[in-house]
Amino acid sequence: MWLMKPDSTATPVSGVPAPAVAPDSSVHEARPAQEILVVEDDMVVSRLVTHLLTRRGYKVQHAADGLRAQEMLAGDHKPAVVVLDVMLPYVSGFELMSQIRRTPGWENVPVIVLTSKSHESDILRAFDSGVNDYVVKPFRPEEFVARVRRLAEVRRAA
Repeated sequence: MWLMKPDSTATPVSGVPAPAVAPDSSVHEARPAQEILVVEDDMVVSRLVTHLLTRRGYKVQHAADGLRAQEMLAGDHKPAVVVLDVMLPYVSGFELMSQIRRTPGWENVPVIVLTSKSHESDILRAFDSGVNDYVVKPFRPEEFVARVRRLAEVRRAA
């Protein structure tokens, strides 16, 4: 597992610095200026997701809890995709999902739930609330990025 230092260099959990790696040119790159909002309270997961997405050219905004995500909903800027954890401090991901779908301008923003909740009832509840995709932790990094890319491309085309 990799962590991001404040200077944006990748460092594995073991503490040994990773070699400098250029973005993977074999993977489709994001178009410039596409922003992804990551709502995740686990800093290790949020740093991993941020690393995966920024490496592909996405700009990532982060909300570490439900209250910060609500503040972002009130702003004028809408991301291309929201990556949303379900278990968050203060406001649950399910409640945020409901608010996203009720907020003018956000109704059609694609949402991917990224959570450790793998029970069928949780998955159905998420899809019933309007999520576009559901990924269970631990997740496959390249598959996750492909899912984000697909939804970002659909959003751009809309």
